[in-house]
Amino acid sequence: MKTVLTYGTFDIFHVGHLRLFRRLREIGDRLIVGVSTDEFNTVKGKRSLMPYAHRAEIVAGVKYVDLVIPESSWDQKIDDVKNHAVAVFGIGDDWTGEFDFLKSYCEVVYLPRTHNVSSSSLKRLSLALDQTILERLAEAQAVLSDLLGQFKDD
Repeated sequence: MKTVLTYGTFDIFHVGHLRLFRRLREIGDRLIVGVSTDEFNTVKGKRSLMPYAHRAEIVAGVKYVDLVIPESSWDQKIDDVKNHAVAVFGIGDDWTGEFDFLKSYCEVVYLPRTHNVSSSSLKRLSLALDQTILERLAEAQAVLSDLLGQFKDD
């Protein structure tokens, strides 16, 4: 049995994640996905929209995924590869070179990302939309203040 391993936060699950899982599962017979815990995301400077338990449940529900494990530190990868008899570690090519240290334990593959789809971009868009809404509310408040001021003067 050929086991494949990957890691991620998977906070805003999207088609890019699904395609990554499918491609990784095609490489082997078993796919293990390490989902970053909330505590580890804090260490990485990330804040998740969904708690770990929800993200892990979503990932576990994907038909290509055979096992979900918690990712709680940068250092656990070698142990995970050894403990789960991993033959291939795979991740998106935005991480190219970052996991080459695993090559002495297993094959390492960097797969092309799905174009125009990323959790980070979706989060930035969400924040931009939130900022636009806040600016519009501030504008509306100013207009209302002006209107109320006119009533006081009358």
